[in-house]
Amino acid sequence: MRRVLITGMSATGKSTVITELHARGFDAVDLDTPEWSHWIDCDPSDTLTPTKGKDWVWREHRVRELLSAPREQPLFVSGCAENMERLFPWIDRIVLLSAPLPTILDRLAQRGPGAYGRDKEERENVVALISTVEPLLREVADVEIATTGPLSETVEEIAALVRD
Repeated sequence: MRRVLITGMSATGKSTVITELHARGFDAVDLDTPEWSHWIDCDPSDTLTPTKGKDWVWREHRVRELLSAPREQPLFVSGCAENMERLFPWIDRIVLLSAPLPTILDRLAQRGPGAYGRDKEERENVVALISTVEPLLREVADVEIATTGPLSETVEEIAALVRD
C-alpha cells in the first residue's frame, strides 16, 4: 500500500492539494492541523522555526498510528514539521511542492486574518526558511512538483504516483 507525504514550504499548496485529493475520493489527511500537529517551545535562537521561540511538530504517536493502519487504498498526507523525518519509515514516497518566491509571497498576502504568513514578519521568516529548509526537503523528496500550473494538473501528477 502506498503512503505518500506531500510536503513543502508555506504557501506551496499542500492544504489545497490534499483537500482536492480528498474531494476526488482518496484517503487524504492534512497533518498541518491541531488534530495532528501542535506548537512547542524551542530555543529562540533556532532560526529554522516558523515562529521565534516556537516550532510546529507532528503529534508523532497519532501520525504513526495513521500511517501504520491497514487500509485498502493509498493514503496521502500533507504537512511540514521539524520532526517529520522520524516518521519516514512509514512513508513510501515524498512529494515536494514548490513555487517561485513571488508566487509564495502573493499567496501568503492573500491569506485570511490570523493565518500564518499573513503579517510582514511571518512572510520575512518564510523567505528565510525557504533558503534554509527547502533544500533539506529537496534532499529527501522522491519527486518535486511546481505548483504554478492548474490545481487539477498538480493533483493528477500526484495521484499518478500510486497507480500501478
